[in-house]
Order: sequence, then structure tokens, then C-alpha cells
Amino acid sequence: MATVSGERSTTGQATELLGSMLLQPKQSLTRDQLKSLWLHQAVAGSLVTDPDEVLGKARENLDRLLQQHRGTMAGVWLRRWQDKINEGVGSVLKALTSEDSEAVELRQNSPFAGVLSQPQRLKVLESFRRSGWERVA
Repeated sequence: MATVSGERSTTGQATELLGSMLLQPKQSLTRDQLKSLWLHQAVAGSLVTDPDEVLGKARENLDRLLQQHRGTMAGVWLRRWQDKINEGVGSVLKALTSEDSEAVELRQNSPFAGVLSQPQRLKVLESFRRSGWERVA
């Protein structure tokens, strides 16, 4: 018999407990979420080459966006971005490139508009389209 927390339990109970403790598989991203991920991965490339410039632009955008979205759910996510930026480049990189649910939500409320030039943005979107991800639901 397996023991869990010092108590005796059946193998079935232990299996059920372990199953509930395992991480849930990553959610499938929608086409729009994948497209956003690709764009933010490009922003991550800019961030590692010029962190002061990229974070400065994000801070400027945040100042404006936080005033516009005061008291809204978007404002909550924008404040989370502010926290990530204050934590440093590593925290921002994780949010820009992760597929976890928090990062997906953060990218829907991104303060990184204007980091990529229009030609860079179009090139990323064209690469996304050519990759076949454009056909994902």
C-alpha cells in the first residue's frame, strides 16, 4: 500500500492524488495568440540587443495606457507588465516568449507597440503566414 501524508491509502487513491498534482498540459494557442507570440518573440530579439530602448518605449506606452484603462481589466494586466519591467529583462523576456496562460493574457495587453518598425512587423507576419501557422484555428 502507498502512503500519502503518513496515512495508508490504496494504490488507486495514491494514483488519483498524483494525477491531481501533475501540471495540466499547456493550453493550445489560437491562431491569433500564436501570431501575437511570434510578434512578441521578435520584440524579445530587440530587447536583448537594446534593453534600455525597448523598456523605455514600454514604460512610455504604459504611462499612457494606464491612464486610458484605469479601473478596467486591461489596467490590471498593464500593471502586471509594469511589475515585470520592474523585475528586469529576464522577467520581461519570459512574458514575451512563454506559452503559459499569464503570458498569453499579458501579450493581449502589450505595452510594446512601436518597438518593431512597420517593415519588421510585416516581415514577422509574412514569416508566420509562410510557416503554416496561419491555418491554425
